[in-house]
Amino acid sequence: MDKNSKRFDLEDRTFEYAKKVRAFVRTLRKTLANLEDGKQLIRASGSVGANYIEANESLTKKDFMMRIKICRKEAKESRYWLMLIDIDGEPEKENDRRYLVKEATELMNIFGAILVKSA
Repeated sequence: MDKNSKRFDLEDRTFEYAKKVRAFVRTLRKTLANLEDGKQLIRASGSVGANYIEANESLTKKDFMMRIKICRKEAKESRYWLMLIDIDGEPEKENDRRYLVKEATELMNIFGAILVKSA
């Protein structure tokens, strides 16, 4: 597998993460807190992939590193908003949240590893 193939696999993975977050948010009860936290979660989860695409198109190493740091930061922020969401004790939603938190954590670790290798 070549470098470009791996890059696009991560673009696909971040895209799928954002889509799954949106599907999760659509299932939530429409409380004021969930509406506000859900908006923040949707923004952060989408920003992970958007910034990764920007990193892949960066003109300098410094710009690349900054975009990857933003990816890591947005994945961490997504995890935070996921934990604030009120799922009203529903086991299925808790499983979905656990999966999304795990994916956010894995993405954080991947972007952290990219930073270490690129330094």
